Amino acid sequence: MSKISLKNYSKKQRSVFTWWKNSPHFDGIICDGAIRSGKTSCMALSFVIWASMNFHGKAFAFCGKTISSLKRNMLEELIPRLESVGFIVKNQSAKNYLDISLGSVTNRFYIFGGKDEGSSSLIQGITLAGILLDEVALMPRSFVEQAVARCSLKGSKLWFNCNPDNSFHWFKKEWIDKREQKNLLYVHFSLNDNPSLSKAVIERYKRLYSGAFYKRFVLGKWSNTAGAVYPMFCYEKNTFSVPPERFDCYAVSCDYGTVNPASFGLWGRHNGCWYRIDEYYYNSREKGLQRTDEEHYKALEKLCQGKDIDMIVCDPSAASFIECVKRHGKFKITQGKNDVISGIRKVSDALRSGKIKISVKCEDALREFSQYRWDERAGSDSPVKENDHAMDDIRYFVTHFCKENTDSFFVSSIDR
Repeated sequence: MSKISLKNYSKKQRSVFTWWKNSPHFDGIICDGAIRSGKTSCMALSFVIWASMNFHGKAFAFCGKTISSLKRNMLEELIPRLESVGFIVKNQSAKNYLDISLGSVTNRFYIFGGKDEGSSSLIQGITLAGILLDEVALMPRSFVEQAVARCSLKGSKLWFNCNPDNSFHWFKKEWIDKREQKNLLYVHFSLNDNPSLSKAVIERYKRLYSGAFYKRFVLGKWSNTAGAVYPMFCYEKNTFSVPPERFDCYAVSCDYGTVNPASFGLWGRHNGCWYRIDEYYYNSREKGLQRTDEEHYKALEKLCQGKDIDMIVCDPSAASFIECVKRHGKFKITQGKNDVISGIRKVSDALRSGKIKISVKCEDALREFSQYRWDERAGSDSPVKENDHAMDDIRYFVTHFCKENTDSFFVSSIDR
């Protein structure tokens, strides 16, 4: 292999080329940051060099959102660079793998796309010595975790690369925030870390974006976009870490799901304010197993254990679960009102007035508050039907339990 000159690379890029040699105790690396910051190209080349220096006759994988995007964004540039420094690349494009050789060493690099929940089945069964996941924040969690599980050979390492998304994104919460626990090196890139970008180009990127997208694409920060349904939600005002000592009433709100997530909230009232004390949130797609009405009911009983529940207000479409609760005879249950826009207005009023507060333990409700957005494509005022399960159960709760001020006025700014 011809010697690769690192003098034209930034300090951050050079660290990606050498981390596996200088810090071999790490099990992997995460690179995130601004668009066009130079993280992808150096990571791909370093990945192949590392594989060739440490393994022979083993299988590796490149993963992207789709196979076509991975080929376009990474491999079309990577293959000529590899060949320029002495690698021999046999591109089996129709079969979606590359055989890459350096001297007497040859390894196979498979190409996978992780576009949806069903993609995880494509990578099952294979044994890998390493994996590079490009734009990992765009992939479903099920695919990423299945891909990671494939790396079982001794000395295998994980390589993650992405641009930032919202601050509650599962990859940030589960991998970046827990990088020390998972023994991963973290390298954050800015536009200035790519020496191939001129000052004029950097300034152009700064002019192109504003708001949360400026924070993500230019500053490389994990931040939330505009168009939030509840822009008035304030973490300092609307959350709590230590609940009041006593509540004079308890209630539960339910948004029921089997294929979709089920979200139940436990509420307590103190001095006229309702506190979401705890929650049950079950996502069958993430868990890989659906729960029955009876299993959800057992979770409801556990959530309410030791509390005298005044009423459960439930998703009106959950007829079978409502009957299940009635059959057990332990709780009173009623159907919630499903007027979405009116309910959003009432939740907005309750947030502004401080009538509801959310425990910091209720991570799924807090995540959804940050992600729940108006649908810009709908042509009418309606929220996107994603990240809305805790939002729905909170809407049923507020509509039923929180009295509305008759003189209140609701205005919501929607970015179109």
